[in-house]
Amino acid sequence: MNSADSTIEDIDRPPLSMDELATVIAGDIPSGSYVNLGIGHPTKVANHLPDSSGVLLHTENGMLGMGQVVTGSAIDPDLTNAGKTPVSERLGAAYFHHADSFAMIRGRHLDVCVLGAYQVSECGDLANWHTGEADAIPAVGGAMDLAVGAKNVVVMMSLFTKTGEPKVVRECSYPLTGAGCVRRIYTDCAVIDIRPRGLYVRRTFGISLAELQNRLEDCRFEV
Repeated sequence: MNSADSTIEDIDRPPLSMDELATVIAGDIPSGSYVNLGIGHPTKVANHLPDSSGVLLHTENGMLGMGQVVTGSAIDPDLTNAGKTPVSERLGAAYFHHADSFAMIRGRHLDVCVLGAYQVSECGDLANWHTGEADAIPAVGGAMDLAVGAKNVVVMMSLFTKTGEPKVVRECSYPLTGAGCVRRIYTDCAVIDIRPRGLYVRRTFGISLAELQNRLEDCRFEV
């Protein structure tokens, strides 16, 4: 993924919408990458990858060369992503068995995976399949395979819950999907790298770096 030398603070705007965040993520994916997009918000990234991007999208249900999410008359019921959302195909798209799709993941043939999350710890632990609550419905899917199989795991999520609790934490309180697997966190308020000495904030949106660090007070930051 692209790099920068110092934090860019954009405080004169509101936090990003998920579509705006998808645009940021799409712009950071190197041309020629093989990429898997997790269920939920990460699927939006497909809509911001032009044909000229050189990025090939992979789905767990057996497709390489997935295109954008489609609606209305453009829907082909035989073309869906892993979340059963109707999608298009790009020129040269290929189809294969579900088991072969997971062999690609487990064989580390994917360059980037974009996953949603309930929590990410400062050391890159990922929790995205279960909140641990008694009445919650677990949803593992292929996340555990992707968390350890993709060469570069990034997360797309809102930075805070609806009640204002941070989702980037010192230690995850929810059951883990993978340990130390996340390299970068894309949120509506900031883009944050996971580094050995702590969190490194690359960009902020609608919040200053100082305020962000204050709201994530339990976390260590690399300055």
